[in-house]
Amino acid sequence: MSFDPSRMFARLVAMIGASAILMRRFSDSAHEPALGSAPQIPEAKAQAIPTLKMPSAKGWSDGHTPTVADGLSVNAFATDLKHPRWIEVLPNNDVLVAEACETPSPVKTAFDYAIYSTMKRAAAVGESANRITLLRDADKDGVAEVKKIFLEHQNKPFGMALIDSTFYVGNTDGLVSFNYEYGADRIDGVGTPVVDFKPDGHWTRSLLASADKSKLYVGVGSLTNIADQGFEAEEGRAAIFEVTVNNGQARVFASGLRNPVGMAWEPSTDVLWTVVNERDGLGDEVPPDYLTSVEDGGFYGWPYCYWGQTVDDRVQQDPAMVAKAIDPDYALGGHTASLGLCWMPGGTLSGFDEDGMVVGQHGSWNRSTLSGYAVVFVPFRDGKPSGPPRNILSGFLSADEKHSYGRPVGVTLGPDHSLLVADDVGDVIWRVTSAT
Repeated sequence: MSFDPSRMFARLVAMIGASAILMRRFSDSAHEPALGSAPQIPEAKAQAIPTLKMPSAKGWSDGHTPTVADGLSVNAFATDLKHPRWIEVLPNNDVLVAEACETPSPVKTAFDYAIYSTMKRAAAVGESANRITLLRDADKDGVAEVKKIFLEHQNKPFGMALIDSTFYVGNTDGLVSFNYEYGADRIDGVGTPVVDFKPDGHWTRSLLASADKSKLYVGVGSLTNIADQGFEAEEGRAAIFEVTVNNGQARVFASGLRNPVGMAWEPSTDVLWTVVNERDGLGDEVPPDYLTSVEDGGFYGWPYCYWGQTVDDRVQQDPAMVAKAIDPDYALGGHTASLGLCWMPGGTLSGFDEDGMVVGQHGSWNRSTLSGYAVVFVPFRDGKPSGPPRNILSGFLSADEKHSYGRPVGVTLGPDHSLLVADDVGDVIWRVTSAT
């Protein structure tokens, strides 16, 4: 075997990183999770070598399922998918699943190689299926007996929305529309471009329609962690866009949101909410990912500052931007990678009698002790979060943190008083119902 200096150096970087993880775990062990409307966020400790820790992807063995909260039941609605990320339920109760994956970026340094190797081992990067699959449970037994390709040849599809007879897809490089006939089980054709977006980086493009179906909201994440490639590269990113359906006009609805993914409406106030993945490299709980209401024209701090207008001194500063930064509503803990979001009315699931938001937490990589890897419920009262998060599904991570059986992403209410959860490591759609 020939000597490969870059491979050897990558291993050296990984060893140094492992030592750093042990040191950071010891130093951060006293910190409680940064949760709630007034989180206790530790002082930032910039990391010269970012913490890089991810469990190896293992998947689910026969009969093994996530751990479900008391009073609930879970079963596999569909299996043998390829990196299922997001879910949309059509009016005829067909379930659509976007199957896509982050693809490898050019490796320029040994540390890039170490990151790529870690991500590949965790099944977080690979060949993207670039398709949307249709699942149908015609006999209503809670398991989809029909699984077929609904739309293919897309560019990392993620968000989906149906408005009248038009089906919208959020590809990484733009919003695309297709003609749709009620009950159709396949769409062919290349589609019509509506709005272009810069691709890659935080590549997901989530979609949410307004109540009157006149607008579409699109989540577009940043290219880098903290504008590492300059502010020009981040123009048109780290924002939620509002697209007017009848003419395709797009504008920035809110900005300074590093990676806004899931979006949902709070129905008593008609306010838009989103979950946001915050920046890396400052510590296990610094800063926390968050759930927040979204103001038209609001700026939420990225990359200049985070919660409480705390300046990130790694970034070239603009005091005027810091001064107008809005504090998020509710902290979800550091690096939980909260991606999925949906509103769940009280009583949908047994034991969850309050209205609230369901959050799919994909799980951390920039922590010495892993976080997330769960589906949680945040109760609401009077249009705001009103209590601590509670697990709906857990058990996606082995007790020693070495393996992930699955990683939850998209969450949505199913057609039968159920909650559907996309699991992109287990390649499963989980169905959660009240136990009978």
